[in-house]
Amino acid sequence: MIHSKKILFHFILGALTCLSLVGLSTPSLAQAVSGWMRPADPSLLAEVRQAETVLLAQGMTRSSFQRFSATLSRGAVVGASPSGRATGVAGAVLAGDRLVVRGDFRNLAGPLRDYTVDPTDPPNPNITSAVHIHRGEPTANGPFQYALTVTMRGDRDGRFAGEYTLTPEQRQALESGNLYLDIHTTRNRAGELRGALRPY
Repeated sequence: MIHSKKILFHFILGALTCLSLVGLSTPSLAQAVSGWMRPADPSLLAEVRQAETVLLAQGMTRSSFQRFSATLSRGAVVGASPSGRATGVAGAVLAGDRLVVRGDFRNLAGPLRDYTVDPTDPPNPNITSAVHIHRGEPTANGPFQYALTVTMRGDRDGRFAGEYTLTPEQRQALESGNLYLDIHTTRNRAGELRGALRPY
């Protein structure tokens, strides 16, 4: 009886080891396993899928995509801690040097900052909205890179989108987690929400 239990134990252990090795060495299975283990957030997945759709419509294939996501929170803002209940998510897809970003935000503490009446010092004509991509470490404020197009739903909720050609330095920053999104409002001029783009 003990001999039978040992054989069964070794058989199960061998089968699990074999499945693990096959899953890790087969790219399609490895993606399925890693996707299954990733924390499920339907809103992040929806934003990544929207970004993918733009590139797929232009004839690109999913196999060339690198996917990124960001959860935007008040706690990630560097400097004064903003007030409010705001939340946001973003999905991004990189194909070569082309980056497509899609995202959503809700419950801002105030209206978006209007840079035409409240400009930076010195003014920057490239800052055309209150939702930006910056380059920088998670614990520091970094330089502005791109403005995103914003579509509001009411006073405090909205969506944002952008398509950019990254420089080699920006691509390196993205791949190392040093490109982040920042949303600026009239109540939190320096930033109300922030989130770094991370591999998805």
